[in-house]
Amino acid sequence: METRTPNRLPFHRWAVFPVLFAQFVVLLLASLGVWQWHGVVSGYSALCGGLIAWLPNLYFAYKAFRYTGARAAQAIVKSFYAGEAGKLILTAVLFALTFAGVKPLAPLAVFGVFLLTQLVSWFAPLLIKTRLSRP
Repeated sequence: METRTPNRLPFHRWAVFPVLFAQFVVLLLASLGVWQWHGVVSGYSALCGGLIAWLPNLYFAYKAFRYTGARAAQAIVKSFYAGEAGKLILTAVLFALTFAGVKPLAPLAVFGVFLLTQLVSWFAPLLIKTRLSRP
């Protein structure tokens, strides 16, 4: 008998979806704002910084929330570790590719929108409407 139960919900129904959606909206709005006030180079630099934060979080959400149920506890823990390791590696690779391949670049815009997009995760409990209750 298979102990791992895959999560059969569509991605937009997962509890983490509002957080990822909010991060995406924040990175787009911040990039547009930076582009409007500081020019094109800062705008696409800000977009790169936001995507550097958002894409690894998307990968982590996919890996970490693949399984559900009490029988899948070991698979869930393994998925969390694999997702976090992949997230860190992907973040480092995206930073390296951005700084090596995107010229000209505004580093302050990259790091600013990266941090702003990450800050959305701090407020995640306010965005998730599903409350977990104990029996």
